[in-house]
Amino acid sequence: MTDAAEARDEPGLKTVVIASAAGTAFEWYDFFVFGSLATVIARHFFADAGETVAYIMALLTFGLGFVVRPLGALVFGWFGDRTGRKTTFLVTITLMGLATVGIGLLPDYGQIGLAAPILLLIMRMLQGFALGGEYGGAAIYVAEHSPPEKRGLLTGWIQTTAAFGLIGALSVILITRQIVGVEAFDAWGWRIPFLLSALLLAVSLWIRLRLNESPAYRRMEAEASAADHRAPYKEAFFRWGNGRFVLIALFGIMIAQGAVWYCGYFYTRFFMERVLKVDTNTVDQLVLMVTVASAGLYVFFGWLSDRLGRKPVMLFGMVLALVAFFPGFHALTRAANPALAEAQASAPVTVIADPATCALQFDPIGKAAFTSSCDIAKSVLSNAGVSYGNATAIPGSVASVRIGGTEVASVEGAGLGAADLKAARAGIETQIKAALVEAGYPAKADPARINMPLVFGILMIFMIAATALYGPQAAALVELFPTRVRYTAMSLPYNIGTGWVGGLLPAASFALVAWSGNIYFGLWYSVGFTVLAVIVSLLWLPETRGRDLDRI
Repeated sequence: MTDAAEARDEPGLKTVVIASAAGTAFEWYDFFVFGSLATVIARHFFADAGETVAYIMALLTFGLGFVVRPLGALVFGWFGDRTGRKTTFLVTITLMGLATVGIGLLPDYGQIGLAAPILLLIMRMLQGFALGGEYGGAAIYVAEHSPPEKRGLLTGWIQTTAAFGLIGALSVILITRQIVGVEAFDAWGWRIPFLLSALLLAVSLWIRLRLNESPAYRRMEAEASAADHRAPYKEAFFRWGNGRFVLIALFGIMIAQGAVWYCGYFYTRFFMERVLKVDTNTVDQLVLMVTVASAGLYVFFGWLSDRLGRKPVMLFGMVLALVAFFPGFHALTRAANPALAEAQASAPVTVIADPATCALQFDPIGKAAFTSSCDIAKSVLSNAGVSYGNATAIPGSVASVRIGGTEVASVEGAGLGAADLKAARAGIETQIKAALVEAGYPAKADPARINMPLVFGILMIFMIAATALYGPQAAALVELFPTRVRYTAMSLPYNIGTGWVGGLLPAASFALVAWSGNIYFGLWYSVGFTVLAVIVSLLWLPETRGRDLDRI
């Protein structure tokens, strides 16, 4: 084909952005549908495990999608650098779509027994594997088509796809449940959002098949000699010129991305539901409103980075998050459950116990016994979402719980039979909960007292921080690496940061809360990673705005 013919067939920049963003939004939609339906999936695929363990198993299955993402980044990054961007992200979107449709077609536990959760696990891992290769391909493809002065703006549309995917997933689930009814949705209607992916996949593939290979990749191929044998892993990770930027991208950008974005989107949801006891439907509405309101900010901050630079805009997001985390979550408590904030101020809770008898109050598989008097007291408080302090008692003494001016003695459960332990625990729980109620601690957030505008405003501050960091990120990552290893080099740190640091954030933060007894202590997970990223970024991250992608 002649150069003139290629120019005529070249898709417009608008088509490139729409095709890349639409496909990536579709993959995020697939990813979020599973997470949003974890409770229903638990009942169908882990039926014999009991309600609590079944839900935990569903969440662990969801989490495996995060764990395998770096592997997908390595595999598809290699193919993207060796065979081209277009072919690779056609494969990733197809794999993601087929795995999602497959979940919608799977027989459940009642039909095929143990094979059902095994097949579900395989489908989930394929989803995460595909998503590990999708982001890098889409971001690079748009960046390599974009003029340098608009690279942040145009790649910002790739960043906003996570919001579009979440909006799509929540909207389809809510609409489907409304149409078929709650009972029918729980029985079979939950499959519809998964099966809808077949249509979305067809549309996304049709759009992407109209694309050509990126200009930067074509130029590299045209200039390559017969002796040019690219080795993406070796060049990206074992040559210091590129390897150091992989480390800078991971520790200067991506660990903050995982900490800030996932805290703003997911940990706030967990905090409002489990700790502040806000009704789930109310939380869903707030998350949807905030997601819609913040969607355009990714593009805005990408555009701003074209004028001010990638580094200052991303640093602004990190610093804003650090400034906002602790006061923001304290303010969230006062706005969403003022009765809880008032009770914490007027009647603080303290566990008085021998530290040697106290275990970590974190039980991800629901099997821990927690039989000491300290453990029984703390488990009751942890399950109630109550923040407490710790005081040291005489070694060997029975623990007690002080709630304001009231003190409740716990009971030693070690050595008791299962029935006696259950009865003892129930008795202490009844006494502690009665004392909490008397001190003003609410069992649930009062909807009439929730300050919705203030809650929305606080959540938007977290979203501004997340989008300021995420908006310019695609352009910054692309500009750090040469064309020949770009897909491999940027995909791995991206998926470690989002998949491992971000994906593990809710569980790790809750573990910190359980260990300390302080409902705000889990924020140190996000703060620690973000502080490290700020230091690395300030010291070693170069400004990349306007770089010629062919000359890196």
